[in-house]
Amino acid sequence: MTRAVDTPARAAGLPGGADALAVRAAELVRDAVLGDLARRVVAECGADVGLVGVPEPDRRSRGPERMVLRHWAGTRAELLHDLAVPAGTGLGGRALAERTPSWVPDYRAATTISHHYDAAVTAEDLYAMLTVPLLHGGAVHGVVYASLRAVVPFGDVRIAAVTGLAAAATRALAGAAAWSGPPARGPHPAGPSTPSAPLTRREHEVLRWAATGRTNPEIAAQLGLTRNTVTGYLKSAMHKLGVRNRTELALVARESGLVS
Repeated sequence: MTRAVDTPARAAGLPGGADALAVRAAELVRDAVLGDLARRVVAECGADVGLVGVPEPDRRSRGPERMVLRHWAGTRAELLHDLAVPAGTGLGGRALAERTPSWVPDYRAATTISHHYDAAVTAEDLYAMLTVPLLHGGAVHGVVYASLRAVVPFGDVRIAAVTGLAAAATRALAGAAAWSGPPARGPHPAGPSTPSAPLTRREHEVLRWAATGRTNPEIAAQLGLTRNTVTGYLKSAMHKLGVRNRTELALVARESGLVS
């Protein structure tokens, strides 16, 4: 197995290798972010099932925009796994088309959506469902589903919780897209970055937790610091490593061996 720290240097010697590596790194970050989003919807928002659809063009036809359910948590059957959902169909397709959250207390009895996927929904014994699009730059980068195995209305607290997770995931996806974009004039054009000055113990601790996807409030609670202090340590570490955002920070930290 190729060590991650060796890969950038090797790729830099191939035509387009560095660009291909950056694109692949962004794809891995995207998959990690969306997979974590599905799990957190279940763990933190009281949902029984979390799903995330990823927009994917249908190269076999010129049909409407669509997404494919690529990430899931809490499922019992497999009918929803890798399910293609064209825009406008079902609750998720509605969120994809209308670019706005949608929810129903009883999916199977809802009259405001199409019922293309009733068999898959019934197999999972799902009723209440909420879908929230991941919007950035006018485009949908995914749709997250929060589903329950009971007929219940979605209250403001649960809607806000799922929407908050969706917003955090969208910011992470935007960072991953920036990572795969044109290279910035910075200190790490061909390989892992070396800090311009050694990281302090606290900077390293904060960096280690940030690289696992923890938010600033979560890091603050873990280390007994204030949120502003965590922000300051992260900014200092980013400056020393010559990176622009948290996604680059996590990738460079791993490539450089600063975190596992």
